[in-house]
Amino acid sequence: MSLINNRMNRGDTLIEVLFAVAVFSLVAVGSLSIMNQGAATAQRALEITLVRQEIDAQAEALRFLNASYIQAYQSGITNYPNTPADEWHWIKEKALANESVSDFGSMSDSGKCADSPNNSFILNTRSAKFVAPTGIGKPVPAITFSQVLYDVSDNVTSAQGIWVEAISSPGTNDKNDPQYNAGYIDFHIRACWDSPGQSMPVTLGTIVRLYEPRG
Repeated sequence: MSLINNRMNRGDTLIEVLFAVAVFSLVAVGSLSIMNQGAATAQRALEITLVRQEIDAQAEALRFLNASYIQAYQSGITNYPNTPADEWHWIKEKALANESVSDFGSMSDSGKCADSPNNSFILNTRSAKFVAPTGIGKPVPAITFSQVLYDVSDNVTSAQGIWVEAISSPGTNDKNDPQYNAGYIDFHIRACWDSPGQSMPVTLGTIVRLYEPRG
């Protein structure tokens, strides 16, 4: 009787303990991996949403400046310093200086975000002001995600991983051409940043075509 009781009260063997630890480790590592992937996916989705909002803000500011310029043009106003219409001239200079836009797709292939072109720029979307690509207006690599940073006075302090490239439509010297007094500018709004859990940078972009009277 005592022999039976001793067998029933014996502890686990070393092999049984090691097997239990191995099973627990596999389950724990698998759970942590799934949790990390889920957190990275959620953060990446949030980053994409925030960057898309930054891109949309740049597009809306461009539309506002274009509408202001067209309104002043139709009213016959030729001198409008320190107005939204005047900001459009700075943008036109950048558009006319560009013969082409940079190869945006190559950034994903190279595995890193390339420097923005010299003739790129950003807009202060809080004041609808053109920000030249020098000093604080020069886009720098994003620390977290692509965004434009402001101070308490709504001045741009940094453009991180987001920029705008503009290219003007070909001009025509034929006065009989219906497009002689009209043209457009294509704005390529681009963003590139490194996201957690991604071996390649995340890129987002859009193209906004805005027409303007000329002549």
